[in-house]
Amino acid sequence: MGKLSWSVIPWSQPLPMTASLMLALAGLFILGFITWKRRWPYLWKEWFTSVDHKRVGVMYVMLSLVMLLRGFTDAIMMRTQQALAAGASQGYLPPEHYDQIFSAHGTIMIFFMAMPFMVGLMNFVVPLQLGIRDVAFPVLNSVSFWLTAAGALLVNMSLVIGEFAKTGWLPYPPLSELQFSPGVGVDYYLWALQISGVGSLLSGINLVTTILKTRAPGMTYMRMPVFCWTALASNLLIVAAFPILTATLGMLLLDRYVGTHFFTNAGGGNAMLFFNLIWAWGHPEVYILILPAFGVFSEVIATFSAKTVFGYRSMVLATMAICILSFMVWLHHFFTMGAGADVNGFFGMMTMIIAVPTGVKMFNWLFTLYRGRIRFEVPMLWALGFMVTFVIGGLTGVLLAVPPADFVLHNSLFLVAHFHTVLIGGVLFGGMAGYNYWFPKAFGFSLDRRLGLWSFWCWIVGFYLAFVPLYVLGLLGMTRRLQHYDDLSWQPYLICAAFGAAIIFCGIVTQVAQLIVSIRTRASRRDTNGDPWDGRTLEWSTASPPPTYNYAVLPQVTGRDSFWTAKQGRARDPRGAASHQLDTAGDREKATPVEVPNNSPNGFVTAFFAVVMGFALIWHIWWMAILGSACAALTLLVFGWVPRAQRVL
Repeated sequence: MGKLSWSVIPWSQPLPMTASLMLALAGLFILGFITWKRRWPYLWKEWFTSVDHKRVGVMYVMLSLVMLLRGFTDAIMMRTQQALAAGASQGYLPPEHYDQIFSAHGTIMIFFMAMPFMVGLMNFVVPLQLGIRDVAFPVLNSVSFWLTAAGALLVNMSLVIGEFAKTGWLPYPPLSELQFSPGVGVDYYLWALQISGVGSLLSGINLVTTILKTRAPGMTYMRMPVFCWTALASNLLIVAAFPILTATLGMLLLDRYVGTHFFTNAGGGNAMLFFNLIWAWGHPEVYILILPAFGVFSEVIATFSAKTVFGYRSMVLATMAICILSFMVWLHHFFTMGAGADVNGFFGMMTMIIAVPTGVKMFNWLFTLYRGRIRFEVPMLWALGFMVTFVIGGLTGVLLAVPPADFVLHNSLFLVAHFHTVLIGGVLFGGMAGYNYWFPKAFGFSLDRRLGLWSFWCWIVGFYLAFVPLYVLGLLGMTRRLQHYDDLSWQPYLICAAFGAAIIFCGIVTQVAQLIVSIRTRASRRDTNGDPWDGRTLEWSTASPPPTYNYAVLPQVTGRDSFWTAKQGRARDPRGAASHQLDTAGDREKATPVEVPNNSPNGFVTAFFAVVMGFALIWHIWWMAILGSACAALTLLVFGWVPRAQRVL
């Protein structure tokens, strides 16, 4: 069994064992409940093997919300440790455990919370907004999701079996090389990300193809909703950037497994090569996450202002400008590497330039709000909270783009605060806005508004209490990733940050309560007409939840916001009817048999064998690795040539 033995389970460490026991009990309860309710056939047929883009999108979002709970648990532990570990006190987390926690927190939040959240929203919404029946490659969509879930499973297995990386969310050499990290923690990181990265790349290819090649009749590029444009830009970045990540982590794997020296200075390699490659992927990754959130805010602000998005063409140009410029700023992550004033100056200027199209978007949103009939619903509050928070994050980012300032603030808590201001205030707030906005479309009933408001205010207040003190601490000289510190003057700020994290926890609890209450009272909050927000784009012209085929008759798009135009009586409805039903005889005559893809276990089975392969490679169980990889390849081949892959409705 390679390096695997009973000794790899942390029997003597109470915290990991307690967490593992709680996870095991929760898992057993869920499995037992599903078995008692006899829901396994339903789950297998309707969810696990579904290739419907809506079901796949919902599963992505469910995965991200679960991983949000997992990643936030790490955050609470870090904030509590730093609030306690001052002076003579060492806190409650030993250094080696604390290192694993901050590494797992960043990895989970970026790769398995933020990415699935945005990809899930794009999967659910884009085909509906384009007026089509599914993505270009439905089975590939399922494979993409399950590979992402497989990577998340491997990361969580490290909690019980072995250890996770102690390198941070990016495994910089030489710390990640075999000499300094001989355990399996880095291997868990590398194989989890390689497997999930393949899923992300396949999803990017799928959505790019969908947007470019399968739009409804009349849906020209300049008639697409802004969310579709931001989804296109984000997935173009995935297609261009994720091969860099795969190659970079592949070289690190070769260093660890085969003994090559891509990044080992002593062996003739160059550790700075890793820094350049990982950030050549890493900064586009920031925009892979934030661009779909920008699209969400554009839809939400337009809907709840009862106005079309101001400056649509400039919004599209700004989106594509960000897509291109995102590959020209990576070196600002390591101005201190010694590249020289000329190189640092160029990348500093490019970093300031890329802020310009983002500023264009911000002004467009402000002008959309101007003189609009604003409704302060929960999605709109998330959008307004984003606008304030993201401006602060952007301004601190421009400050860090100045090389002399970065030399002072590099690797300090100021950087941590900036990064979280942008990612939480942008990506997470965008995800929450989209979650509240499209939930009625996905499930046919609305979320509880009162609890939604409580959740928003807990998040926004808790966020500022948690991260504004970190800006101050960064200016005072506190560096990131400290398990203990001697300067007692820092402790009050860290206690405030821990208190802010506790308020955010209240927001998460309120969101869970919101979901439970909404499900229990769903009969009284049904969406009966498919358009609960008085929306502007095509997804609101279908029933809630939409049928498997989305549209019995494909829409004939006549302009931008054509569904809104039709509702106002200024043009014929883009589907030929005034509601989401095929009410007229003419529509019934136009309706023809619809082909939809059959369910496929391809994704689930492939991901199962991918987990087996990844686990075996982590623990050097070579026979199992060969078996798992062979079965995964065989699964893809067998299901790739299944006859009669579609059914007619």
